[in-house]
Amino acid sequence: MADLVSETRCFGGSQRTYEHRSDSCGCAMRLAAYVPDLLESATAPVLVYLSGLTCTEENATTKAGFQRVAAELGLIVVAPDTSPRGDHVPDAEDEYDFGKGAGFYLDATEEPWCENYRMKSYVTGELLRLIEGELPADMARVGITGHSMGGHGALTLHLKNPELFKTVSAFAPIVAPTEVPWGQKALSRYLGEDPSRWAAYDASRLVREAPSAAEILVDQGTADNFLEEQLRPHLFEEACRESGQKLTLRMQEGYDHSYYFVSTFIEDHLRWHAERLTG
Repeated sequence: MADLVSETRCFGGSQRTYEHRSDSCGCAMRLAAYVPDLLESATAPVLVYLSGLTCTEENATTKAGFQRVAAELGLIVVAPDTSPRGDHVPDAEDEYDFGKGAGFYLDATEEPWCENYRMKSYVTGELLRLIEGELPADMARVGITGHSMGGHGALTLHLKNPELFKTVSAFAPIVAPTEVPWGQKALSRYLGEDPSRWAAYDASRLVREAPSAAEILVDQGTADNFLEEQLRPHLFEEACRESGQKLTLRMQEGYDHSYYFVSTFIEDHLRWHAERLTG
């Protein structure tokens, strides 16, 4: 069960915020959900949106501008928080890329992080059960997308759970965290120093081992200041080519890493998911 914290009318639907107690994360968690008015059917397909570093459930709902198109398509859009919260939850002060706001959508195994930082279990378990219990959702038609760290989460959670997330896309995702500073920092501290334990959260490695039957859509800005050091989409492109994974990688000229970039292409992504979830 979840408590409805707020509800605001938007494009003929409602933008909601829920709070509930999470057993996976050992704390209260919030999520945002846009629910269009349902006219012809009792349930609607769902798109889960995973946000990036430093974000909460509010970022996408206030900056991405997806509500108008979601209402037109009859698509529920759910945005969970990026990490556990609360005074008792361990954090790394003055480190924006680790700790609160940087859960990396994995299940930590190392102290002191392992008690609360279990975002993989949260998203694939509790979050989906809450969506089913609280929203008019068709759980046979669920897709996943995300931005940056959230793009990493979307790709890895789909590749590991294609039966849960039927469609997948990403905006400027971290595609090879085992090979870039953001990922190496997070994976080594959450999972331990043995690199062999990191592969389960690396989309480029996962797609080589078990490509998805779904086609993957990735948008990446060419003016993204994290492109060469942290994102490196060519590594994922190479892995997809080698494994036969269907991939549409669009390099968007002049776009950066911000929500200006996300808001420009979010309509394309919603239509991509809706076509495949309803077709």
